[in-house]
This record gives sequence, C-alpha cells and structure tokens, in this order.
Amino acid sequence: MDYFGNNGEHDNELLEAQAHAWNHIFNFINSGSLKCAIQLGIPDVIHEHSKPMTLTKLVSALPIHPSKSGCVYRLMRMLIHSGFFALQKVPENEDQEQEGYVLTNASKILLKDCPLSVTPFLLAMLDPILLKPWDCFSTWFGNDDSTPFKTAHGMTFWEHAGHEPKLNHFFNEAMASDARLATSVVIHKCKDVFEGLETLVDVGGGTGTVSKAISKAFPHLECIDFDLPHVVADLKDDGNLKYVGGDMFEAIPPADAILLKWILHDWNDEECVKILKKCKEAITSNGGKTGKVIIIDMMMENKKGNEESIETQLFFDMLMMVLATGKERDEKEWAMLFQEAGFTDYKITPILGLRSLIEVYP
Repeated sequence: MDYFGNNGEHDNELLEAQAHAWNHIFNFINSGSLKCAIQLGIPDVIHEHSKPMTLTKLVSALPIHPSKSGCVYRLMRMLIHSGFFALQKVPENEDQEQEGYVLTNASKILLKDCPLSVTPFLLAMLDPILLKPWDCFSTWFGNDDSTPFKTAHGMTFWEHAGHEPKLNHFFNEAMASDARLATSVVIHKCKDVFEGLETLVDVGGGTGTVSKAISKAFPHLECIDFDLPHVVADLKDDGNLKYVGGDMFEAIPPADAILLKWILHDWNDEECVKILKKCKEAITSNGGKTGKVIIIDMMMENKKGNEESIETQLFFDMLMMVLATGKERDEKEWAMLFQEAGFTDYKITPILGLRSLIEVYP
C-alpha cells in the first residue's frame, strides 16, 4: 500500500516525514555531544581564555590525541547549532583566524566553578546506569515491574542508590546542583514564605544544599535536613541546621513548615498521599498551632507559550515513568492529592520557570 500516493504529488510530505523521523531518531546526539564537551572541559577552557577563542587555540588546549584535531570543529559546529556556543570576530591583528568561540548563557551554567552549574545533573542523567532503563522501556510495558529501572537493574532506583555508592553520589550531586539554582531564586523572590516560621524540615533534602542556604539566609529558623540514613550518615550538624535520618513514609520530624523540593513527582498518587499525610501530622502536632507544607515541583499546565517548555515538561514526565513511580502533574491533579491527604487550601506561586512554589495548608 502506498500511503503517500504514487503520482509524485506527495513527495515533499514523504521527505518531510523522513526528516522529522531522523531528527527524533538522532536526538541523543545533542546530549551525547554536550556530555563529550563537558568531559573534555571545553566550556571552562573557553571561559579561561577570556576572549573569543580560535579553533587552533582551542584544539591545542584540549586533552585530545593529535589524530582527533580535525574533529573538534565538527563537535563545536554541532554545539553552536544547539545553542551552547557562538562565534564572534577575533580582535584585529591578534590572530590569522577571523572568528573564535565564546560561551552562551546555556554554557555558562556548565562551568565547573559556577555555583549554579547544571553539569552534575547532566552527568547523572547521561550515566549508563540511568540510560540502561530506556533500553528496557518496551519490555517493561509487558511485565509487572514497578519501573523500567527495576526491569533493567533488578531493583528500584532507591534500592540501587542504597547499595551502589556511585549512583548515590552522582544522584546527590545532581540534586544538589539543581537545589543551588532553585534555592537562590526562592530566597531572593519569596522571603515572605519563611516569615513567621521557627522550624522547618526539608524532607528528602539529600546532602543539605537547600537547608544550608535557608538556614544561612534565615538565622532565626531552626532547620532539619531529613533523608534516608545512608544519605545523611556522615553529615555534621552546623548551628541552626541539623541532619536527621529516617523514612518519610514512617514519620517526619514535627515543624512549622515541611519543605518538599522535587520530591512528590518521584512517587505515584497513593504514595504522595501517604507522604502528605505524614507532613500534615508533622505540622499539626505542636499543640494546635498549624503550619504549612512548601512544595517546589513542576506544574504541567504552566506553559510559557513555546514548544520547548512544553517538551521539557513531557521529558520530565517520561523520566519519572522510567526511573521512578511518579509523574508530573497539572493543578487539578495536585489539588486532588491535597484534598485526599486532608488539606483544605493551597496557594501557587509560579516563580521557578516550569516549576512552581506551592504552599499547602491543613
């Protein structure tokens, strides 16, 4: 059967369909090229040069075999196309080459010394441990495993992280890198969220990146970083910041506010309701004084009017399906969780790009 006709009228449609398919088949080349550039240290080399860096100078500065010199131009051409580098004219009389490479905003947040660097997140998401489940995605649809990650590795992501130091380390580093960026925005734009609070528990806070920033910005606030025992085992209390190990499905330390940053999207609805109920117990267990739950997570209908932002939301939703039991939610789905967990009201502040700050009240 000829789906496009046989009279030549649909040739353009056929070619466009082929190109569309090719682009999606080879989407991995964008992330693979970017990972290569990070591992070679290209953003930092260009940054340290402090002016447009010619191809010749870039090649000589990289730790590559001489036989690969001619390939650097092709790698950079790809990364210019994807927006991570740009070309600018080299100052006159400084070099025979007319143009040099410079950073863009996208590559500035890949620099090693950038406090808001997303490089740890990139290296974690593109590690073979997290890529293998995608090879098992279709197999997972035919079995009763909870996630493709479990199909690939024989255990859940959280179980694997508890047994595999490498996974535990790069996941914590990835979450910490994101936490630095998100927390800087929250503290800058939403100081009123923390007004009147005396105690706060950061549930699933990892190695304490968020808790450290909040405890420093609000010295009057007693902060607890709460995570699984193996995550906080070697961390030391510091001033108004304490580390506590435990299980959020069992009990959460009592406080005026419970912070859940990028936690609930990891879990299915039933699991989220259990977590939220434990949060409610924690903020209402102090003699009648009620607090709030502060959630930082994605709001699926928070579209910024462009296809790229919608695609990012869909990417994260698929990621949650493959690695964990969770999903990204729209406001209606969030409201349902809050109601089922026994909360009466909530307030949404969309301040973190595709993510929002949600205050939930008992």
